[in-house]
Amino acid sequence: MATRIATMKNTVTTITMGRPFGLPPAAYKKLKVASPMTGDVPVRAPAIDFQDPLMRFMAGKSRREYSTGESIFSQGDLANSVFYIQSGKIKLSVVSMNGKEAVIAHLPANSFFGEASLAGETHRVASASALETSTIVRIDKTVMQDLLHREPKFAEQFLAHLLTRNNRLQADLVDHLFNSSEKRLARLLMLMANFGHSTKPVPVIEKISQETLAEMIGTTRSRVSFFLNRFRELGYIDYSSAGMLINSSLVNVVLHD
Repeated sequence: MATRIATMKNTVTTITMGRPFGLPPAAYKKLKVASPMTGDVPVRAPAIDFQDPLMRFMAGKSRREYSTGESIFSQGDLANSVFYIQSGKIKLSVVSMNGKEAVIAHLPANSFFGEASLAGETHRVASASALETSTIVRIDKTVMQDLLHREPKFAEQFLAHLLTRNNRLQADLVDHLFNSSEKRLARLLMLMANFGHSTKPVPVIEKISQETLAEMIGTTRSRVSFFLNRFRELGYIDYSSAGMLINSSLVNVVLHD
């Protein structure tokens, strides 16, 4: 997943919820994920495999495995490199002067981060840490710039990757400004289940804490717990030993006026 608008930890959304609106129960209890849909869930381009061009250039590049929770770089560090997630997931976050943490993004494998250094950023404005065991490729800024000049195909794919991320950022901003926390949660779960991708949706979201979901949509853990219980009662989600199963009818929450 793609990046997300920064959301303050443990703060209640400023958009008034009012009384919960009535939602239709799932048409059937057999849970599955339908084909990608448009509308409030943005359609994303197929994932691009950057590993081949990156692996062909050895100078100025290093690879390291990070354990869950381990820091990759911290806010205020020198910005002199770009990072690529070969496997795993990472979190980008910022901390305010009074110590409040805001989650900017959860990024999956095959994503770049730290690319603002290519646009003149001298110090990191956010921190990056591993959400799970992750293999990260670090590319020196000058090496990345040279690669973009020498490999037009790679440069084209990298630009497409950044534009897709920018589109997601805009969609996240609109979602945060105009949608209730219930809609934001439903949309997030659908995106995590691969809705909006041209690739096949996944039937199960691997285990993720309610606190993490609350950080990502800008609400409290108790509100997330309330909405998840409601979604389950309506047949939109269920749980298994592997994680959370998503019913395609969860889109009713996203599209409901």
